[in-house]
Amino acid sequence: MWGLLLALATFAPAVDLGLGTPGASGLGLAPPATTKAPVSTLAPSSNPAQQPSGKNNGTSEQHVRIRFVKKKKVIIKKRKKLTRPRPLVTTGPPVITTPAGALHFPEEKEPGCPPLGLESLRVSDSQLEASSSQSFGLGPHRGRLNIQSGLEDGDLYDGAWCAEPQDAEPWLQVDARRPTRFSGIITQGRNSVWRYDWVTSYKVQFSNDSRTWWGSRNRSSGMDAVFPANSDPETPVLNLLPEPQVARFIRLLPQTWLQGGDSCLRAEILACPVSDPNDLFPKAPALGSSDPLDFRHHNYKAMRKLMKQVNEQCPNVTRIYSIGKSHQGLKLYVMEMSDHPGQHELGEPEVRYVAGMHGNEALGRELLLLLMQYLCREFLRGDPRVTRLLTETRIHLLPSMNPDGYETAFRRGSELVGWAEGRWNQQGIDLNHNFADLNTPLWEAEDDGLVPDTVPNHHLPLPTYYTLPNATVAPETRAVIEWMERIPFVLSANLHGGELVVSYPFDMTRTPWAARELTPTPDDAVFRWLSTVYAGTNRAMQDPDRRPCHSQDFSLHGNIINGADWHTVPGSMNDFSYLHTNCFEVTVELSCDKFPHENELPQEWENNKDALLTYLEQVRVGIAGVVRDKDTELGIADAVISVDGINHDVTTAWDGDYWRLLTPGDYMVTASAEGYHSVTRSCRVTFEEGPVPCNFHLTKTPKQRLRELLASGAKVPPDLRRRLERLRGQKN
Repeated sequence: MWGLLLALATFAPAVDLGLGTPGASGLGLAPPATTKAPVSTLAPSSNPAQQPSGKNNGTSEQHVRIRFVKKKKVIIKKRKKLTRPRPLVTTGPPVITTPAGALHFPEEKEPGCPPLGLESLRVSDSQLEASSSQSFGLGPHRGRLNIQSGLEDGDLYDGAWCAEPQDAEPWLQVDARRPTRFSGIITQGRNSVWRYDWVTSYKVQFSNDSRTWWGSRNRSSGMDAVFPANSDPETPVLNLLPEPQVARFIRLLPQTWLQGGDSCLRAEILACPVSDPNDLFPKAPALGSSDPLDFRHHNYKAMRKLMKQVNEQCPNVTRIYSIGKSHQGLKLYVMEMSDHPGQHELGEPEVRYVAGMHGNEALGRELLLLLMQYLCREFLRGDPRVTRLLTETRIHLLPSMNPDGYETAFRRGSELVGWAEGRWNQQGIDLNHNFADLNTPLWEAEDDGLVPDTVPNHHLPLPTYYTLPNATVAPETRAVIEWMERIPFVLSANLHGGELVVSYPFDMTRTPWAARELTPTPDDAVFRWLSTVYAGTNRAMQDPDRRPCHSQDFSLHGNIINGADWHTVPGSMNDFSYLHTNCFEVTVELSCDKFPHENELPQEWENNKDALLTYLEQVRVGIAGVVRDKDTELGIADAVISVDGINHDVTTAWDGDYWRLLTPGDYMVTASAEGYHSVTRSCRVTFEEGPVPCNFHLTKTPKQRLRELLASGAKVPPDLRRRLERLRGQKN
């Protein structure tokens, strides 16, 4: 992955700073632009008269006037060139201290360092400091790569660090808290719906005590290097340092920024830990897992290879199949895990995990690849929890619903993909807005009093417009819909990234055009239960010291939220799954970082491992059973299971088996089917592991028996003939 970053970096210290036109804010509301402004580097003057001489501590100062001539005007301002005294050198790997005081490494190709953790929040707010801030919402703690603002500028959650306009020498500082080898910086401008602010060039300084500083030097001229920054608010720009530097503190000093804008930026620091043999500094928290799994990002080819390896390792409990192809022809592979793969077993529920609906939200993809490895390994070891899961449940794992988008994001790299690139499929379609809107026809029928007698409250059909050949429906969406209709799924979760919260249906607001509005389903209690189970067993969500990812603190409400009360999403997969099939589905936002660096994957696995397993086990909560014909004992397909007080029904599978998720309590349950008399019985759901058996035997109506006899060419029995005559007489 970091080979991609190194290939994209510009080592040459000379450049023309071109400023592109301001683009759309990073709210993920439209497909990304197809072209981007070129990234280049800026060369400081080689004139000896302009060499910095420093200031303070006996040093002198001189002013150098730098002018940038570009397509757009950039601020022209005076800068003070500073030479700092020799820094304090701490214990670490062998380094060379130059006369100017900078820590210098031997001439060798430096490996790519991972991110320090501004985006992933491993760097805490207290480690960030700035020369000034326009407001608390634009403070240094907001200067994190890909951080998103709220809809209102000027609140507590703005989209960057911004220095005060009168700050003549602005800087943003990061305290690594221990000696660290800094190797590069990634920057963005300010995320905002209303403003365009970004830095176009900056310098970098280092310190071991936050008082004595030295700068990153240009190799050829020996002057302080000036790095090119951004030409739009959202595209991440990577600059590798001419020489990696070992220090505790790093400062970014904006030199120029967009004409008419402010000095605002978001950043990530690339840094490698260095040894501390004398234990002079507190040890960094360990990021790791004891599970021997493949912790790296997998492109399409590597994903397919890994799934094949799992299948070969556990051939008796796994099966790989494809549900269709992407727009570019990549197969949508699913890993099935069960003791009898390839067949639906009577009474065994079907569950699924779907990841990668947005191609740039890569963590879910890797978690499902890790989950299939883990389930295979633990089954072979005889782990009782995993063994029960695979023998009592049929699990389907779709790691990449949008493989085209993922390949786009993967090629950019985990830190350079930005907030939205790769989100859409190759046609520019957001798959989470691409499912049929079944909410509107249901709510209109409810308003007219037609539900459930005339219009059903479940299994709503696809609208006619959606089935037309020219309908804007992605091939990935069609493939998933056909998959949903083919397998009687009971429970599902849709894995996303960019936040830490579990959202549940409805995702679409009932009031037309409302941006957000609490819109619960009839099964609100079940959905809140399911969401709380995942959030309550996710380590990151349960961390009491964690800070909000972007602009909302979901921990105040248990890290769960009604989707429509967060932001409306017409055509979501969650709503469609609930209204078109039996399946209850929630969305899990797994991490603040959509595409975490692979060195974060072991910790992310540990954060989510127990939650992934516990959520699968919730398919046992509620009632289950078989609806049979009383005379033949055969299962009745498509029988309707209704629960008093809940205006949403489910249906039986082709063998007559069903599963109805319910929270603990007493329920009156009715089974009905065409041609049969309905049967109602009481079913009690307890807190003990279920599901609670709740079987039904239905008797055919006389009319149905007559139809079947006539269809078979048999004579009508005398008793049935007499009953029919009495019924006709009563009707007359």
